[in-house]
Amino acid sequence: MACVSQLVSFNKCHCGQGTHSSILYSILNKDHPSESSWCRYRHHHHPSAFGCSCEFRRKVVLKTPELTCRLASEVLLKTLNFIKNLPSFCQLPEGDQVLLLQNCWAPLFVLGLAQERVDFEVAEAVAPSLLRKILLNQKVVDGQDQETVLNVPTSAEVQTVKIFLMELWNMDISTKEYAYLKGITLFNPDVPSLRMPQYILALQQEAQHTLNEFIGMVNNGDQGRFARILLILSTLRMVSATSVTELFFRPVLGKVNMNELLLEMLCAKLN
Repeated sequence: MACVSQLVSFNKCHCGQGTHSSILYSILNKDHPSESSWCRYRHHHHPSAFGCSCEFRRKVVLKTPELTCRLASEVLLKTLNFIKNLPSFCQLPEGDQVLLLQNCWAPLFVLGLAQERVDFEVAEAVAPSLLRKILLNQKVVDGQDQETVLNVPTSAEVQTVKIFLMELWNMDISTKEYAYLKGITLFNPDVPSLRMPQYILALQQEAQHTLNEFIGMVNNGDQGRFARILLILSTLRMVSATSVTELFFRPVLGKVNMNELLLEMLCAKLN
């Protein structure tokens, strides 16, 4: 019975949930290499779908915040510079400009990370222990600390960004393709409360059409590339502006309001 108990508990994490790498699972799948390979692929790219997801719920921070935050700040400045140099954006009503900026800056920033080839590593965030708080005479329950911990991105959120970057790098996206992708991302007609959503939709469709034509001209009419790029781009919807802020900008900006900062930066550049 002891041996059975050990087999049952084999390869479980601290949450008690089993994984698919047990002895029994390996035996059952030895005659189906293609299926097990597919499972390994899904586990790598979509870890929440298989086994324990504890690892991917862990809060993480940058390993080298000094270097990465500096590079991130440079990417953000380039992103704002790209936006303010778009005549079609500047011709929009001021309210629509603000709404597009506030709703689209994070995916545009991640596209900038891809274009600038900014890679980064993360480590598990270590929260102050109860004993340490007591020894330092800190409040054991602190609403501000709790809010900070809640906003720290999870490993799964960061993995989404890193997979997006790797997929674009593997596609070897050109400078012009990045420009069109940014146009598609910026001119999002689904942003609530826009005054000119139909015109913004037309701008997005124009960017998509131009990207398609460019890919066809450069890649001998390869329609598959266009579809793959748009599919990869669609994953940016899963990127949270809060997670991007907490990971790349909170270490250097503190509790500054990101939307207000972006608006100030845009207005300063336009004037």
